[in-house]
Amino acid sequence: MVKEIEKTGIPVVHICTVVPISLTVGANRIVPAVAIPHPLGNPALDKAEEKKLRRTIIEKALLALTTAVAEQTVFE
Repeated sequence: MVKEIEKTGIPVVHICTVVPISLTVGANRIVPAVAIPHPLGNPALDKAEEKKLRRTIIEKALLALTTAVAEQTVFE
């Protein structure tokens, strides 16, 4: 679905827990997530640390969204 949306001219960021799968399906902008059961968080962290982690992932995704890419790019 990522590739189809981008064909219309809308940039897409794929936040994923398994980067090789995103590469296989052809996502252009890839942001690694935390873990399969909790992609955008870590319940083992205290509330403040988890909020910081979530914010970091979203900020990477926003950076990826505004970055022009010519090939598949993983934003670490």
